[in-house]
This record gives sequence, C-alpha cells and structure tokens, in this order.
Amino acid sequence: MTSRKGLIIGLAIVFAAVVAVFGSNWQAVGQSAQIKTVKAADTDSGSPAAPLAVERPLASAKPAAEISSATSAASLFASAVLRNTELQDNLSWAFGGKSQRGWRLYAPLVGGLIGAEGEQTTGGFAAQLSRWQQQRGVAANGILDNSTWSRMIADWQANRLKDHTYPTPDALVTLPPAECYDPSRPEELRKVERATYVAYKQMIAAAAADPSLGLQVTRDGQLSESEKYFKVVSAFRSREYQEHLRAQSPNSGRAGLAVNSPHFTGRALDLYVGGEPVSTKDDNRAIQTQTKAYRWLVKNAARFGFRPYFYEPWHWEYVGK
Repeated sequence: MTSRKGLIIGLAIVFAAVVAVFGSNWQAVGQSAQIKTVKAADTDSGSPAAPLAVERPLASAKPAAEISSATSAASLFASAVLRNTELQDNLSWAFGGKSQRGWRLYAPLVGGLIGAEGEQTTGGFAAQLSRWQQQRGVAANGILDNSTWSRMIADWQANRLKDHTYPTPDALVTLPPAECYDPSRPEELRKVERATYVAYKQMIAAAAADPSLGLQVTRDGQLSESEKYFKVVSAFRSREYQEHLRAQSPNSGRAGLAVNSPHFTGRALDLYVGGEPVSTKDDNRAIQTQTKAYRWLVKNAARFGFRPYFYEPWHWEYVGK
C-alpha cells in the first residue's frame, strides 16, 4: 500500500515537471506565431493594420535615424569642418585685380547656392557642400577651397546680365524722387529701363508686405519716404557718367567700377541694403551682408528676375524671369 502510494506521488511529480517544461514552450510558440502574423499583415497591403502595440516602437525610429544621420555627417566631415573654419577667413584669391581673403562675406550667397542654411562650420554644411561639389564635377570633400570657390564665382557670374545693349531714350523711365535713396538726385540720374522698373516695383511691394523686415510703409503698401532700405541708389548710367565716376575713384578697380558697366543698360540697380551705400571695403560689406534686407534679396530677388553681383551686396541686375 505504501509502495503504491509512493509510486503515485512519483508519477505526479514527473507529470508536473513535463507540463511545466512543455507549457512554457507552447506559450513561446504561440507568441512567436502571433508576431509572425502581425509582421505578415504589415507587408501585405490587403491585410488589416497591425496592432498599435506592435507598431509603437517603430515610431521612435525616425528621430533616432535623424540623430544618427546628423552624427554621421559630423563624424564623416570632421576634418572638412576644421578646414572650412580656417578658410572662411583665410582663403587667398584674387578678383577684379585685387587680392581677397576668405569667403565669410559671401555666406548668404553660398548657402543659397548649395541649399544649406545656418552656420558654414558644421558637418551638415560640409555634407551639403559635398553634394553640390559632386554635381559640379569638383572634388566632393565638403571643403570650400579654391577650386570650389572658383566654381561658385563662375556660377554667380554666369547668371548675370548678358545683353549690354545701350537703351534708347524711350526705353527709359524716370524714378520718382521718393523711390531714391537720395531724393535730391538729378533727374538724368534717375533713369531706369522700363521692364526693370516694373519688376522692381513688384519686388518692393513683396518686401513691404513682409512683416519680418519691419519696413516703414504707407497705407497703400509703399515704402515710406523715411524708409531707406531697398531704395534705389543708382540705376542707368551713361558711359560719360561712368567715366566720371572712375576718374573720381581711380583705385576702385574693375570689380568696383567696370569699364563696360551693366548700368549702361538701365537694367542694373544699386539698392540700399545697409552701411555705406556703395563702399566695397570689407568691413562695410560685412555689415551689408548681415542685414535683413540683403538676406531677403538673396532668397527672393530671383522670383522677380533679379540676379546678384556677388562682390557688391547692393548691385542687382534684371535678367528676366
């Protein structure tokens, strides 16, 4: 009797152990089958959407990928960042018969050209620059060096006014004194080509309507007389008047007062963007390129058919839309 009872107890213990082992495995198999079913539903456009509990971890994948991408750019272009930090103030180049140094002054134009906003001493800037370099057939190293800088200048210059036809008198209109930086400017120096003036008025109306610029405007949306930003400093110039200016500033060089100036066409406008209106001194241009007015032009002028002369922040040429 005792041995039979002991046998029964022993069998009960063995059975309990078997259930414990195989029951755990059956549960794991069931969970695995459920997960596989959910994954299959994700890949089959005709199946019901997967439960939110399964998809929730995937929602955090995008920010993680973005962080990883930014980290990768910083790591991959670490040496380029150091080089750009140095070259933005120390790159040696020449333009218009004058020695130049650095490209910091042209940062807004550079950013607009390659599609990169913000600081130029980051891994993100270097990464975007490398993509632009690859498109232009330049060594895609993310460094704004001499070869890349030369290509950028070539691009900007290629977009400038090509037709330097001298206008007939009936192709010119006279700017009202209130639209000039200096309202006392003589009438013969307030001429502008007709289509250029129409485009200018459209562009200024857009600027006046932009609250971020904080411009002083009239009730009808025009720049007030006291507002100086975007007012015309100079437009059409005769060849004789250009020679007069060159005689007054013999050290201006070809970059400052060209022998064959676009102003001869009446389609080049010097607009007030801050600082001394038309001084090419580096400290003055550094002030101009930081103003809201100049940065607005960099982003918006092309919509109205105007292209910049990269060396002079105030100089914009109407090439048409």
